[in-house]
Amino acid sequence: MKQVLAFDFGASSGRAMLGRYDGEKLTMTEIHRFSNDTVSVGDTMYWDILRLWYEIKQAFYKLRQSGEKIDAVGIDTWGVDFALIGRDGEMLQSPVHYRDARTNGVPEKVFQTLSCHDIYLRTGIQTMRINTLYQLWYLAHEKPELLAAADKILMIPDLFAYFLTGVMRTERTNASTTNFLNPHTREWDAALLEKLGIPTRILPPLIDAGEIYGTVRPALAQELGIGEIPVVAVCTHDTGSAVAAAPADRDFAYISCGTWSLFGTELKKPLINEQTEKVQYTNEGGYGGTIRFLKNIMGLWLIQESRREWIRQGQDVSYADLEREALAAEPFRCWIDVDAPEFESAGDLPARVQAFCRATGQYVPEGRGEIMRCIYQSIAMKYRLNYDKLCRLTGIRYPQINMLGGGIKDTLLCRMTANATGATVLAGPAEATVMGNIAVQMMTLGELADLQDARRAVAASVKLQTYTPDEAQAWEEQLPLYSRYLGKSALR
Repeated sequence: MKQVLAFDFGASSGRAMLGRYDGEKLTMTEIHRFSNDTVSVGDTMYWDILRLWYEIKQAFYKLRQSGEKIDAVGIDTWGVDFALIGRDGEMLQSPVHYRDARTNGVPEKVFQTLSCHDIYLRTGIQTMRINTLYQLWYLAHEKPELLAAADKILMIPDLFAYFLTGVMRTERTNASTTNFLNPHTREWDAALLEKLGIPTRILPPLIDAGEIYGTVRPALAQELGIGEIPVVAVCTHDTGSAVAAAPADRDFAYISCGTWSLFGTELKKPLINEQTEKVQYTNEGGYGGTIRFLKNIMGLWLIQESRREWIRQGQDVSYADLEREALAAEPFRCWIDVDAPEFESAGDLPARVQAFCRATGQYVPEGRGEIMRCIYQSIAMKYRLNYDKLCRLTGIRYPQINMLGGGIKDTLLCRMTANATGATVLAGPAEATVMGNIAVQMMTLGELADLQDARRAVAASVKLQTYTPDEAQAWEEQLPLYSRYLGKSALR
């Protein structure tokens, strides 16, 4: 029986999971889990990438101690962020975090050269200041000496694959988050970068999910005790891996629910037109050349950062406590637009929720329970709006929504999503990203035949939880009120 090691990095933690396929089910065993802590120096927020590489090596050491052998390894992470590699093969600096303030106002500067409309038609990607395109424009115009010293740009999972193999490639599902990949040809849009003064010589060759970067370098393989095994390019964007594990056949809607919520469906080809541009739906890559047609929504970040702030204030509060307090609070008293700019950055998020409500003339929530109720119901109602948009854009009314990822452990959000959308919610798997990572490796090794076979194996491996709407009418009546606060901000 083949065994693989799957590394899954999220915005706040990472883990290494040993994956197996017995011919019917996928199983996983945790080898190593660790935090992913950002580091700020001066005014810049960085990923502590060398610490994460240390944790990768620790996972291999633990694997060796366990006596388990593996046949391959795959890595998935978040999108948009990158490292620059110098001509000597060394990393020039730690990667900067996408939430860093350096791209504030950058899209507007870019649009002086190329319009938002032109960029969307070329790439089909939602305009967000965090996108790689705007990060590179900043470097090209504010730190040109850094780009001049760079030989290649590597997205974060490709960086770790480079550390393992010495091979520099960019896997396409993560490349699609950059905002400069052509979704039709699935190649870099070099002309777009050239128009914006960004050097194209730094772009590495592309590789598809399911292909192999290379094998672990001999000296490193000996150090880690793993052999010169292949490093598989899984769907290296974590949402790509999660969608690959969606236990569905076709014409399904999904919410990949984590720090971000990705609401969408899987298409065979890009969907880019005036309507999709107006609502800013994005066309990211999926396994087998599919398109993840989706909308990026601020997700559990609002809950996570609120909890961090209360802990900083000395309040020992768990996620279970917050869910319980939210459930006890009176519903529908106030709303926020979860995608308002004031909710993007770290800090005192509960105070910003109160400021939003105050600035929009609403009831101002007091205490943890009321603030959390406002956040929960606002996320669920944002799902509702995007559900309606997705159905309208694709011409399909999806009777069921697959909720994937760690967010499904939050049963209150799952129930609210069913009520807000009026659709049945099928929650699971919670470990969708890791299961998708493992499944792609198993397809590469020939253990699973294709994506359909992989999804069948996922469905056989987990128990899915069904949530049916039971208060849909009450939520429907709140929709006009909620809609008043969309596009509002306490910063304006």
